Amino acid sequence: MSVKKHIPNAITCCNLFSGCIACTLAFEGSFVWAMAFIVLGAVFDFFDGMAARLLKVSSPMGVEMDSLADDVTFGFAPAAMVFSFIRQLPLPYFLVPVADILPYTAFFIAVFSAVRLAKFNIDKRQTTSFIGLPTPANALFWASFVAGAGDWILSLNAGWFLVLGMIAMSSYLLVCEVPMFSLKFKRLAWRANKRRYIFLIVALPMLALGLVSAVAIIAWYVILSVYLSFKK
Repeated sequence: MSVKKHIPNAITCCNLFSGCIACTLAFEGSFVWAMAFIVLGAVFDFFDGMAARLLKVSSPMGVEMDSLADDVTFGFAPAAMVFSFIRQLPLPYFLVPVADILPYTAFFIAVFSAVRLAKFNIDKRQTTSFIGLPTPANALFWASFVAGAGDWILSLNAGWFLVLGMIAMSSYLLVCEVPMFSLKFKRLAWRANKRRYIFLIVALPMLALGLVSAVAIIAWYVILSVYLSFKK
């Protein structure tokens, strides 16, 4: 039995393992570490597909495992972070009766991430680009938002309204029919990669924002994608 055919699935399992740890840390309120393991899961997610292509050992089982791992790491883990965060938010008096229920709205992120992944697996239009926001981008946005901007949101009187609105917007972006470009370069020519270079030129300085950098970068990615889709 060839060992190499198991390498991509082993890397996918590392993604899943990282996602499970991120979930546990999220429920404990360790948001920075939860974000770190989501990022680690994203690294494994990048390399499992690359390994499958290089070794030429892709399989239907690998596709199913990848989707399962992705929904844990990029769906349930960020949802757990948002769930724990909402429980810390001060609520106005009229929402106090539903204070125990409100945090569970965070799990719409996990639900719509699962729908997004299922659509991706059967949608032949998404071989070179995306339709809707990719789950890793959505997860990194939420992880960065909670870990980096959490204290600021807690200081707002209407922080709960902002978070609930963002959950609704995030859920919509995951399953919407808006085309979003891939960041994969097949060649380096400016003309073929104009949108990617424009994205990177603006996004790279945003890394200086630290923990909240992913919030700005993913927001810029969505804005640019929406602009380009309407420009056509």
